[in-house]
Amino acid sequence: MTSQNPAANFVKQEVWEKDRDHFVHPWTDFSTFKESGSMVFQQADGVSVQDADGKRYLDGIGGLWCVNIGYGRDEIAEAVAEQIRAIPYFSTFGHHTTAPAARLAAKLAELAPGDLNHVFYGCGGSVANDTAVRLIHFYFNQLGKTSKKQIISRIDGYHGSTYMAMSITGVQFDHIGFDVERQLVHHISCPNPYRRPEEQSLEAFCDEKVQELEDKILELGPDNVAAFFAEPIMGAGGVIVPPPGYHQKTLAVCRKYDVLYVSDEVVTAFGRLGHMFASEDEFGIVPDIITCAKGLTSGYLPLGATIFSDRIYDVISKPQADGALFTHGFTYSGHPVSCAAGLKNIEIMEREGICDHVQDVGAYFEQRLHELKDLPIVGDVRGRKFMMCLENVADKETKELIAPEAKIGNRIADECQQRGLIVRPLAHMNILSPTLILSRQDVDFVVETLRESIEAATESLKVDGYLPR
Repeated sequence: MTSQNPAANFVKQEVWEKDRDHFVHPWTDFSTFKESGSMVFQQADGVSVQDADGKRYLDGIGGLWCVNIGYGRDEIAEAVAEQIRAIPYFSTFGHHTTAPAARLAAKLAELAPGDLNHVFYGCGGSVANDTAVRLIHFYFNQLGKTSKKQIISRIDGYHGSTYMAMSITGVQFDHIGFDVERQLVHHISCPNPYRRPEEQSLEAFCDEKVQELEDKILELGPDNVAAFFAEPIMGAGGVIVPPPGYHQKTLAVCRKYDVLYVSDEVVTAFGRLGHMFASEDEFGIVPDIITCAKGLTSGYLPLGATIFSDRIYDVISKPQADGALFTHGFTYSGHPVSCAAGLKNIEIMEREGICDHVQDVGAYFEQRLHELKDLPIVGDVRGRKFMMCLENVADKETKELIAPEAKIGNRIADECQQRGLIVRPLAHMNILSPTLILSRQDVDFVVETLRESIEAATESLKVDGYLPR
């Protein structure tokens, strides 16, 4: 529906042109961008967003895994405005702080599992993971174990887009055309149960993947391996839920060889799985480091954090020599306005019982989405609570994929968008990570819209010759 307001159309066209001509977007498809440009959004509230033509969409991706408390929260706006009026910024280098930075650090230490009592701030998840690498290397240097530098992560794991974080990322598609650090980073297999051999049990599959981690540590030499990076549930790699016991067993391997365990909770923290942090409450582990961002402020302002243990802090906080400093940090580390947003965000989550809501409605979301497995091309429905994925295939028996040029994920996303729902296409998959305040009625709309959209996309695949009629 096109706006009847000529001025509004002019503004939309102006924004569209300036965006196309000057804004280089993350993950841009340059083969289509110059012609199609960007979809312009202008408003949002609750679970929905509105484009520049006034059409509303239920946001099935929560911004980008992050708008956990929903849109249009005046409390956040007021907290941010109040902090800007009080003190909008001051450097935290050395011995300076502000009340929001200190209070949020204490709150994160309270919420984090075990003895993860220390917080280093950055501007997002990529920086949180880069900080973890520098912190780990510094830690082992302080212990005199200067050879422990190697990092292990997993194929299809996603850890960010800064140089080191992208090197740790195991999504090979994201490396095309770019350089990555190959001397320090090593990848082991993705623990995707859907792709295991048909005759292999889940337990045997789990043990095989755990053994692969131990074998990689032994291959590189335990004296050379510093850390293992793992998302509790792999996000951008396809919402991969590892087999039961995987994280507990991989943590035990890391403990055996003095390898630090980094739990990348950039997506899973702050309610997405029904817990403030998923590592312990969902998967039964207390890692050495948790990295987080996204839901920390529900995306209202940029903020990330690297939360680490007393054990690590006790080593890194010992002076190296007279006058030596811990020379790591950023201009915006502990930015008071972002920290104020984070504090208010957590306050809202706790007051409204959003984690309990996710446990309830998220379970319903899982149940309803699994009903879509009766559709001919839906091979797998996986994930937990409000972190879900549909994997589309040409043959459900063999799990053969639909030809990549068919762009089935995009077809389904386009059909959904026409019907007022935004979902994320990822190759042959579609990902859902909605705001955490969905009602059961919202869930019904999402699932029914997906069903109609998948059916329509399936018919278009037949027309275009990608599937038999």
